[in-house]
Order: sequence, then C-alpha cells, then structure tokens
Amino acid sequence: MMRDAIDLNFLLRDLREIGVQFEAKYMMADQYIIPNSTDVALLDCQEAFAGLTEKEKLYAHHLAQASFKGGLIVLFQTSPESPGIFVLLQKLFKSQCPEEISALALSNGFSEEDVKAFLMYAAAFYCNMGNYKSFGDTKFIPNVEKEKVERLIKSSKAFQENSALLQKLWDSVKERMYSLENGHAELGLGDKGVTTYFSANCTETDAKIAQEFMTSKDISPYNTRLFKTKDPESGLDVYEVRMAAVESTKSEVPGYANGSVLGDYEFTPKDQEKVVKFKVTRGDYSALMGLVVEELENAKEHAANDNEKNMFVEYIKSFTTGSLPAHKDGSRFWIKNKGPIVETYIGFIESYRDPYGVRGEFEGFVAVVNKKMSAKFAQLVDNAEHLLAHLPWPAEYEKDTFLRPDFTSLDVLGFGGSGIPAGINIPNYDDIRQIEGFKNVSLGNVLTSGYKDSKITFLVEEDKVLYTKYKIPSFEIQVGLHELLGHGSGKLFNEDSEGKLNFDAATVTNPVTNDKVASWYKPGETWDSKFSTIASSYEECRAECVGIYLCLLSDVLKIFGHADDTADDIIYVNWLNMVRAGLLALEFYSPQTGSWRQAHMNARFVILRVLLEAGQSLVTVKKIVGEDGKPDLVIQLDRAKIISVGKPAIATFLRKLQVYKSTADVEAARKMYNFYSDVNDQEEPKFLHLRSIVLDRKQPRKLFVQQHTYIENGKVQLKTYEPSASTLIQSFVDRFPSTDIQDMICALLEKERPYF
Repeated sequence: MMRDAIDLNFLLRDLREIGVQFEAKYMMADQYIIPNSTDVALLDCQEAFAGLTEKEKLYAHHLAQASFKGGLIVLFQTSPESPGIFVLLQKLFKSQCPEEISALALSNGFSEEDVKAFLMYAAAFYCNMGNYKSFGDTKFIPNVEKEKVERLIKSSKAFQENSALLQKLWDSVKERMYSLENGHAELGLGDKGVTTYFSANCTETDAKIAQEFMTSKDISPYNTRLFKTKDPESGLDVYEVRMAAVESTKSEVPGYANGSVLGDYEFTPKDQEKVVKFKVTRGDYSALMGLVVEELENAKEHAANDNEKNMFVEYIKSFTTGSLPAHKDGSRFWIKNKGPIVETYIGFIESYRDPYGVRGEFEGFVAVVNKKMSAKFAQLVDNAEHLLAHLPWPAEYEKDTFLRPDFTSLDVLGFGGSGIPAGINIPNYDDIRQIEGFKNVSLGNVLTSGYKDSKITFLVEEDKVLYTKYKIPSFEIQVGLHELLGHGSGKLFNEDSEGKLNFDAATVTNPVTNDKVASWYKPGETWDSKFSTIASSYEECRAECVGIYLCLLSDVLKIFGHADDTADDIIYVNWLNMVRAGLLALEFYSPQTGSWRQAHMNARFVILRVLLEAGQSLVTVKKIVGEDGKPDLVIQLDRAKIISVGKPAIATFLRKLQVYKSTADVEAARKMYNFYSDVNDQEEPKFLHLRSIVLDRKQPRKLFVQQHTYIENGKVQLKTYEPSASTLIQSFVDRFPSTDIQDMICALLEKERPYF
C-alpha cells in the first residue's frame, strides 16, 4: 500500500507539472498577458476635490504623495524583478513620452498591435505595482517578443543617456520578466510560486517556525519579512525577522513589553529538538519609509484636529522605528476621528498576498467624502444593532457592545498599493476591532467606474437585462453589509494573560455540536496567526454570506431606497451576482498547485458550492454551445427558492463559519472550508472541466488611471487624464519625476539580490 501511495503521489506531481507546461504553452494568450482590449477607467475625483478648502487640499496632496511613495514598497513585496522593471519603465518613459516611444517602436519592427501590447503591459505593471495581478496573483508578461523589446530599449533616448545602467537593468530583469517556468507563473511559497515576503529558500515549515517564534515574543508579523540563511560556524538555520522602518540601528522599538526586542535569539520549535537561531532587525525599505514619513510630517501641518495630529505622530513613530504597537495607537486615534471631510489610512494593511496569510502589504489612500451616499451608510449604522440580531448565531457569539463605526462613501483621490478595492473595513487588528472599534469605507468612484461590465457572460438574456440594470445598486448594498455587518460582526472568545475568559464557559454552548465550548484564543494568539493560510478567504466568505443573508431584509432595502417593486429584483441580482462570481472564480484556481490565488474569489466559489449542495434546483450550471459555436456555460438561480432553500442553507453555513471563528476551532474550520474549496471532477458539475470554458471566455479586469496633484505657486493643482494606457503611464511619470527615487529603488534592489 505504501509503495502504491508513493507512486500515486509521483503521478500527481507529474500531472501537475504537465498541467503547468500545457497552460504556459497553449493558453498563454488568455492567462499570462494583458489583452489589448482591456478597458482603462478614470478614477474621477474632480468634483469632490474642488469642494475642499486650500488647507484641505494641501492635507490631501501630502497624503496622496505619502500613499503613492509608500506604494513603491509593494514592488519589493511582489517579485524579485518588479523593482528593476519599474525603474526601467520610468527611465524609458521619462526620457520619451508614450507617444514618442510608440513611434520609436514602430520604427524598430513593432506592429501596431505590438505597440498597444507593450503600452498595455506597462500600464498594467504600474496599476498592479508589479508584474503579478493584484487580483489573482497570476504573472503577466509582455505580449511582444523579448528581442523586439530589447531593440526598443537600446534605441531609446534613455539608453543613449546612460547605456551602462539601462543595459544592467535590462539584463537583470529580462529573463524573469518573460519566465513562466519553475514556479514563476503565480505567487506562492516554496514550490507553489514566487514570494518576496520570504527569501527564496523558505518553505511553509519555515513560515510556521517563524510564526511560533514571533508569537512567543509577542511580535506582530504585519510589517515584517523573513530571510533565511545558515550560520557558517554552527550550520544552524538563521532566520532574520526584518521590520519595515526608517531606522536600522539596534535600539529600542517603542510599544513592545521587551523594549529591546531587536537582537539575537535561540529558539526550539514545538515537537522539535533542533535549535534554530533568530535575529530581529529593522530597516527594511528604509529609504522608501523615509519618503512616507516626510510626507506625513507635511500632512500633519495641515491636520484639522488633534486626533489627526496624534494619528500622524504615532504613524511616524511606527514607520521610523518599526513599532507595530505605535501603528495600532495611530489607528486608535484614526477611529476617534469621526466624519472627516478628507479620509485616509496608511500602513501594512491587508495580508492577502502573504502566502502564509499574516504579513501586510503596504497600502495608503486619501479620499473625499461623498455626502449623499454617506447618508445611506449612516442609516445602516443607525440600524446595525437591530440588523445584527437577525444573524444566525446565538447572542453570546456577538460582540458584547456594538461599537458604532464611521461608515462613509468616499471618492478616491489617491490610492497607493497593488490594487484598489470597492470597500474597506479597517483596522485589521482584531484586538482593536473587538473592543475599541473600526471604520468602514465604500469607495464610490471605484464602484461606478470599475464595476460596469462591458460584456456579461454565463447568464440567460433576461437575466442579463436585470443584471445590467441593478448590478451597481445591488453591489452598493452588498458592500455596505459586507463591510459593516460582515467584517464588523462576531465575537472572538479569548483568554487574557491572567487566565480570564471574555465569555462564560459554564453557560455558553457550541450550537454546532451542542456541547460546551472547548477551545478559544490563548494569550498571544490572533485570528490571523491561528487561521493563517485560510484566514483571509474564510473571513471574506463570512462577510459575503452576511451580505446576501441580510439583503433579504426589507429594512435594509428601504435604507438604500428600494422599497418599491425593485426590491425583489435587487435581491435577485445580488444573489445572482454571487453565484455567477462563484463560477468566474474558477479562473483563480490553480490545478497544478491545488490552491486558490485570490481570497474573495475562493470565498465566492465556496458559497456557490454551498448553494448547489442545498439542492432542489436552486442553482443550476449547464454546459451549452455558444453563438460562436464554442462550448459555453449558463448559470441560473431560481428566484422563487431564494427564501425557502437559499436562506436556510446560508444560515446553517454562516453559523458554522462564525462558531469555528469564535472558538478558534481551526481543525473544524479547515476541514469544512477545504471541502467546499475543492475543485474536482468527481461530481456534477465537473468544475475542473468547466474551468477551461471559464478561462476561454474571461473578461480582462479594468485598469484605473488616477488623477495627480501637484503644488504650483503655493496652491494644489489637480491634473486629470483621458482614460488610456498611454495616459496611465504618463500619470506615473508625472507622479515620480525625480531620479532620486529610482536611485533609492536600485540601491534597495542590490541589497535584496542575495536572498532571491
């Protein structure tokens, strides 16, 4: 039996490798390029910006600068080649504008389509702040031959100005820029893909050891990376936990119980006798962190109140010293800053792209309040306690007191990072969210600009009509419920350092097993550290379920102005959008690694599986022949059964999601979530087979061009752009005109090379 099992494992490995090669060779046009037909949308903030005072405009400008400059850190969090590609593109388009580069390309053997493809690659690179899609973590490569791109670079004005540097940059990135081999096709840890949150020699075992060590020292991983080397004398593994900070000296880091948290340690992981060495350092991204601090100092001078000033004091302390506790303190002041006209948040925030699920990607935004839409969200907050009572878990599993958050609709002025979401619930520190509060934001101009479908797939014609009409208004409701009552709901059962529980273990029962609660979060454990690799997707699934569950309430629909005959259509389209998204999610599953590349899409596939399991033909997926003669799919939802079949199915599933989260029952949670996440051909519908059809008909995700602020004669000006790949490129040239930043990136890149 053992021999058979080993042979089967080898067979599965070989099949996966064949799958990688097949997909790389024969499906490249769909999977690893950005199509020339990709839409570019303007993230328009002109009207909102015009309504600001001069002081508010200066405040917003410096925050936009901090966000965009901090966003450059994402280059170093994405792939080894991303920083070099960025500098190469900046030098190319700084010396010659996109139109001049286009003309030069045509004179060097490019076709018109080649020119469009090169510009689209550059635009997508800037939008994703790297050469992997922020939504899906798949690599994209230029749809132009390497030799043509090299010829273009060598004939450029930038090359003439500094041939040695341009040649060095090109030589350092050209192979990895085009490579789809050896795990380069997607992000992941170890043999599953590429990551720069860890040095190239790290595995998931190393990630677990590091997490165990950091938990034991009460060090948050949010602003760290892990680098593994060997001690030349002892031969022991040496793990460097490197904190992001301006300072690199070995001195106190504010906020930690042991102020001298920096230093060398010996550590023996659980269930191991082997000692490993750790050293905790700081100074990661030092030069770029310095740029962020400089802009935050400038913004502080134009702050509207003491909460904003104190917030910046703590953020500056955090980014200067590497102190995560200081960032948490800054977030506390941010929560208290109710109803600002100009809203912002910045730091190492979301952990979606860390393969282990605990390290944050740098993100910063500044946005202006949309008062009309914010009024609806304020009503939602006013009704939150009433609505929370409808969620399908016992009252003991809800927070003791609902901490009324700010919930505003914002028009984004500047968003620095790898991608722009439609809504955000922050901060992500559970100890703050559980006890002190949080904020919700809906990004209105992202919703209106980015969520209009140019082509609707996999729906029957009558559903397409309703979908077109009601997708955005239904999605506004879903975003509101998802952020406020999804991420904002649910209690975590925990034990403090003195052994005190925050729930009554004698009376609270587990509604899934009907037994007493047997597990909870121990001191030093958090949601992210405990659930690690499934935490992000699991939490997004819980929030999505809350959204479709509570949108059935008439009270919710009235808040958003849907009290008439449109209410049923809004509900139907919201549920229809969810099941269709579950089918579209197959694009983000990797058969070769058996893993999901995008947390939200994994969550939506899970929900589709739950609704299919409910039976009674609530949801059906049919394979058909399309109008073009190719295989096609149709997904249908029986709207008459949403209440009778869909609602109880989601209620049962949602209750389990919350109970396992509340009680820190990782084993039960993983077993359930992995079951629904599994993509296979063992039963109908055969999703692994259907995936090829989904890939064949997928629509490219929109790219956003953002407006640019600059100071002229002491006043802030706003530069806007027509939406196109060329203008998107130009916006980044305008945003980073100084070669000093390019030099900083090159210097940081040289320090990184030994680890990747």
